[in-house]
Amino acid sequence: PDCSCVGEEIWVDSRTVYIGHKEPPPGAEAYIPQRYPDNRIVSSKYTFWNFIPKNLFEQFRRIANFYFLVIFLVQLIIDTPTSPVTSGLPLFFVITVTAIKQGYEDWLRHKADCSINECPVDVVQQGKVVRTQSHKLRVGDIVVVKEDETFPCDLILLSSSRPDGTCFVTTTSLDGESSHKTYYAIPDTMAFRTEQEVDSLHATIECEQPQPDLYKFVGRINIYKDKEEPVARPLGAENLLLRGATLKNTQHIHAVAVYTGMETKMALNYQSKSQKRSAVEKSMNAFLIVYLCILISKAVINTVLKYAWQWSPDRDEPWYNHRTEHERQRHVVIRAFTDFLAFMVLFNYIIPVSMYVTVEMQKFLGSYFISWDEEMFDEELGEGAQVNTSDLNEELGQVEYVFTDKTGTLTENNMEFIECCVDGNVYIPHAICNGQILSAASSIDMIDASPGGYRREYEDLFFRALCLCHTVQVKEEETVDGIKRGIHQGRPTSFYISSSPDEVALVEGMKRLGYTYLRLKDNYMEILNKDDEIERFELLHVLNFDSVRRRMSVIVKSSSGDYLLFCKGADSSIFPRVVSGKVEQVKARVEQNAVEGLRTLCVAYRRLSESEYQEACHHLMEAKLALQDREQRLAQAYDIIERDFVLLGATAVEDRLQEKAADTIESLHKAGMKVWVLTGDKMETAAATCYASKLFRRTTQILELTKKRTEEQSLHDVLFELNRTVLRQLCDALVFFIFFSLSVDCLDFGLIIDGATLSAVLKPNQEGAGHGNYREIFLEICRNCSAVLCCRMAPLQKAQIVKLIKASKEHPITLAIGDGANDVSMILEAHVGIGIMGKEGRQAARNSDYAIPKFKHLKKMLLVHGHYYYIRIAELVQYFFYKNVCFIFPQFLYQFFCGFSQQPLYDTAYLTLYNISFTSLPILLYSLVEQHVSMDTLKREPSLYRDIAKNSLLRWPVFLYWTCLGVFDAVVFFFGAYFLFDNTTFTSNGQMFGNWTFGTLIFTVLVFTVTLKLALDTHHWTWINHFVIWGSLLFYVIFSLLWGGIIWPFLNYQRMYYVFMQMLSSGPAWLSIILLITVSLLPDVIKKVLCRAMCPTATERAQVQCSLISVCMVACPCYMCSILLLPFSLHISLCLVSLGMFDMYFVVTVPASLINMLIK
Repeated sequence: PDCSCVGEEIWVDSRTVYIGHKEPPPGAEAYIPQRYPDNRIVSSKYTFWNFIPKNLFEQFRRIANFYFLVIFLVQLIIDTPTSPVTSGLPLFFVITVTAIKQGYEDWLRHKADCSINECPVDVVQQGKVVRTQSHKLRVGDIVVVKEDETFPCDLILLSSSRPDGTCFVTTTSLDGESSHKTYYAIPDTMAFRTEQEVDSLHATIECEQPQPDLYKFVGRINIYKDKEEPVARPLGAENLLLRGATLKNTQHIHAVAVYTGMETKMALNYQSKSQKRSAVEKSMNAFLIVYLCILISKAVINTVLKYAWQWSPDRDEPWYNHRTEHERQRHVVIRAFTDFLAFMVLFNYIIPVSMYVTVEMQKFLGSYFISWDEEMFDEELGEGAQVNTSDLNEELGQVEYVFTDKTGTLTENNMEFIECCVDGNVYIPHAICNGQILSAASSIDMIDASPGGYRREYEDLFFRALCLCHTVQVKEEETVDGIKRGIHQGRPTSFYISSSPDEVALVEGMKRLGYTYLRLKDNYMEILNKDDEIERFELLHVLNFDSVRRRMSVIVKSSSGDYLLFCKGADSSIFPRVVSGKVEQVKARVEQNAVEGLRTLCVAYRRLSESEYQEACHHLMEAKLALQDREQRLAQAYDIIERDFVLLGATAVEDRLQEKAADTIESLHKAGMKVWVLTGDKMETAAATCYASKLFRRTTQILELTKKRTEEQSLHDVLFELNRTVLRQLCDALVFFIFFSLSVDCLDFGLIIDGATLSAVLKPNQEGAGHGNYREIFLEICRNCSAVLCCRMAPLQKAQIVKLIKASKEHPITLAIGDGANDVSMILEAHVGIGIMGKEGRQAARNSDYAIPKFKHLKKMLLVHGHYYYIRIAELVQYFFYKNVCFIFPQFLYQFFCGFSQQPLYDTAYLTLYNISFTSLPILLYSLVEQHVSMDTLKREPSLYRDIAKNSLLRWPVFLYWTCLGVFDAVVFFFGAYFLFDNTTFTSNGQMFGNWTFGTLIFTVLVFTVTLKLALDTHHWTWINHFVIWGSLLFYVIFSLLWGGIIWPFLNYQRMYYVFMQMLSSGPAWLSIILLITVSLLPDVIKKVLCRAMCPTATERAQVQCSLISVCMVACPCYMCSILLLPFSLHISLCLVSLGMFDMYFVVTVPASLINMLIK
């Protein structure tokens, strides 16, 4: 639009909204109606028509599913040794189960969408209120919203029932903040009260296209009045009411829709985060590739050997298998390729397709254990832990680096005003006594003498600054037990609410010092001074706080007509802009408070002349009206205005450490994790918190890499000096250990780095020859530090730190935990992101993989749940590959004894049901309820976490062991049955066994062996374990009896008829089954006994300890005798274990039990 106004520029990527769908007056601008989506919310993925094709497409994008589809098609196209049912049925089962699960979840989303889209909404049409449904709203509609109603779309506030044109809103459903936020109507429309007045408005809104940032909005409104030039007013986030927010303490508002449906900010935030993959999933894919290579190798070997065996003419066409003329004429390459595919089909069961479904079910069902954990439920919040994604459960057991925020994460974010320093003099408010606020005179404790006139002026300005420079809202009456109280002892009481706990603490602190902030009314801020006089200041401009400037300011006009700019912020952002005041005294007090762990803010002011104020207004208006680069222009305007300050003083606020935060950090250290604190606070405050939380100990040698030090030395010199210090200490310790067998305790380093130095370290192009790579040196220093504190961090720098550690050569698993919006970037960057349900909103919790109420719950989540999840899924993955090797390798060996004719060893039913029915439930249940060590032991012994670190149970040596064990068992099954079958008269009546009986015998031994192997690995037995394990074996026997005991009319063959019963009628068959199962299980049992005896892990020692305790407690009903004998037997047993004599502990514990019985 060609409209001359301040800040006008060409802005292409914007939209024009015609309020009430009215055309602009003639000659103003061209009317170009634009098409926008309706207000329909669609969170579902599928429709009735596209569900089947879209779902199938998504499922077959998975390599395993696509592979089995190809195998199934090959079975349909060529003559293969097995029926297509053997591949098609398991694949159909997997696809169907997944489709049903996803379809049900999508149906629930459809139901939720319908309930939202059909909500009633009031719309102003031709001066009247018309009720319609939410999905029928259009951009430009004028909407009426009443108190406690939810906004149906993103709206620009036009007018309010409140006389000052404001309304109060809670955004709990968006970011979890329950505090009342104030939004402002446009000054030119705030006086509209009736629908007729609102409908008479002639205006257009120009604003940016939809984008997901909840806290950013850039636009302007052009209001047409008669034939005058349109009046342009800036629009910002303070004018935009977001869909999902709720109207509070305001009877009704009128607003115009600017973003609807899937273009609302809430809908844009539905978009899923980038997919995170766990280390276990990567290992699974690597193992799958290995098994695919084994499969191809088997097929190639058998194909080559088949043609080598058939090279002789007498073997080429045996009398029972004459080839047809068509087969003789086919080219040998085509025949070989067909045979290769047939062998691929025959051996394809080595790839466990059902493993993926079992893993998905294990993750989905297992995630409920976190949600159900009563120990992780917080009574204060009334909420427990939440799981936003179940794909990373096992990753909780692999964490090596923990990156944590400080405020609200390690600390309570519950601020208490401690003191303030005004012009170098310290003021300490007294506590409230017996619920009574002390009088103003007695509530100030000044260290120095009574203030003179000069000091009194600074004191008043300081207290006024803190009463005016904030965004606190006042709730003047509070209902308690149904009784409203608004006056206390003749003076008004105020209940303060704000999105920032710091601001509430400061305003309440001023109230205790005699200056009470009363209200904001008609754009005037009222305060009650200590002389009980009400002072009024006109609020002209608010320069909002942001994390880059780290300060906020207000411009007010006093009753005497003076223009005052009050500013508060971090010392690093205030001191450089100060031109006068007692800087050194205030700075010394700030540093002292920071060392004590208090949060400090500095306060300054500046008097503005009329011309300076007008110039400031010009800069602000020009920046606010800009549609493009508004944030940068506002930052430039703030920079021009916020300068030449007079320093007034500083405040100190205490943020207490969270309950058990120190214990949690200590446990994480013992578990082998490195904890980094990333905070925006100053170094001294953060360091004090680190000492209090036991991140740093008194023996910790602190290494500083800060801006102050790099100003004295070059960054290159500081980095190399720190690196030399660390390496020298490590070398000394190594020498002591090698030559003197002495361990040096003082090897505990802690590093402190600030944001400015980190930027220099991460700078991509280092200047100067020979400086090397600063990143690598920095990482080398960090690797040798047990804890790192990063202070003065911007949100983006937090993510950069996490990314730097992730990309290091060790590729460690990282976890980030925080509670605020400034922590979202590092939570999304880390392998595992955990959000705290804190007081800074729920953005961190919404964007995280897991959410917990308090930092202390991290201990159980990692050391218990993470440990269990990893142990369970590692066993699940290895067991699936093991049982499929046991299953298919006998089939490979069988080809050497059947002329490589592709004759299957097992019946079609056994091939189909092996992974689906006979062996699936026991491992699924194991992966849900197994507890190799008790929960109490895991919490008491955090060092057990080290046993599973670095994916230890899914490393290649462990994988090879399981594979070799599977090959060994398969060889035992096959050749054991083969040699036992050498005497063909196996039954009492002299009847010989055939090939199907041979295969059934092997399959029976296979099913019992792999199931009993899992039973031997189970440590935590419950009734459901017994039911599933023994029930699976019973189900196999019953199925085999039915399958072979009935002539099934729908089958075109009856080769299994009476086979299983005939086998069970043979005594040698029973003997061979028992013998082969025993021989198969023996090596694994021997290996475990030897490993436990010679080099037991910490986990195995803990298991022995728990066993001893349970043995002694069971054998001794007399509790006191158990107490007396337990330490003695436990001590000797542990000594025997440490000497490698594991089995001898029974020699000690059993006599101890007998002595207990004799004493009784």
